[in-house]
Amino acid sequence: MVSAARMETFLIVARQGSIRRAATQLHVTEAAVSAAVAHIEKQLGAKLIAKAGRGIALTEAGRVYAEYCRSILGLMNEAQAAVRQAEIGRLRIGVVATAGESVLLRPLAKFRNRYPDIELSLSIHPRDVLFVELLHHETDLVIAGRPPRDAGLVTRARRASQLVVVGAPDRCRDPLRSTWLLRGRGSGTRDATLALLDQLQISPPTLTLGSHGAVLAAAREGLGVTLIHNDAVEHHVETGALRVLPVDGTPLDRAWHAITTRTPTPTTRLFLTHIMDPAEVGEDAFHTPTTFS
Repeated sequence: MVSAARMETFLIVARQGSIRRAATQLHVTEAAVSAAVAHIEKQLGAKLIAKAGRGIALTEAGRVYAEYCRSILGLMNEAQAAVRQAEIGRLRIGVVATAGESVLLRPLAKFRNRYPDIELSLSIHPRDVLFVELLHHETDLVIAGRPPRDAGLVTRARRASQLVVVGAPDRCRDPLRSTWLLRGRGSGTRDATLALLDQLQISPPTLTLGSHGAVLAAAREGLGVTLIHNDAVEHHVETGALRVLPVDGTPLDRAWHAITTRTPTPTTRLFLTHIMDPAEVGEDAFHTPTTFS
């Protein structure tokens, strides 16, 4: 039987690609890390790592086992949280950047004031990373776009939102001939932008800036136009720093989804109740979906 501690050690080795770096992170000797991996390999009767240059790489068996380790450890942590009272539990929320900055912070602050004993953590990643973490039970709840079909994830609540094209006033008179500012790979908004350009049958110059904040700043400075959630630009449009531009096919309805596994913890359910209560969060409230994902 492989212990949870050895699984955790193996996962750190897998992520670091090095016995030495894993030992440094764990504050143990390299011999201890090597012994832990060797013990697992002996128990499984399979080679999990192989030398690769100055480091190590996972074998195919190692990659498969690493995925199982992530799920097993995630479920163990989730099980511990599930038996605690909701008001003193733990809640790990994962969000895409736009939702983290423009949608979740006010409801989260009110939730923290309401339940100060709950241990909260918030991580911001591209949606594809968030859904993988949720499937491995490394996150309790994700706020993002629609989850992939047949992934075993459930949309518990939705909040309406639209994607609009914006640019700096008097700097981007013709959006179809302007530079289009893109998010990094893995972004749902990037995918929607590229699909829109295909629909419009245009190939304008593009500039990938990676982060949500960088794209927004570049649009304000007149470097180009961008497709973005109206939640993120409402203030900038009101102050005149940005203008919503008329483009065929927009605005696009792209609701925010509050997504969990099929077995959310009591604390996760408590948070869902909170964000769906207009009396607590006002206009930021999510709503029950008409159908479940």
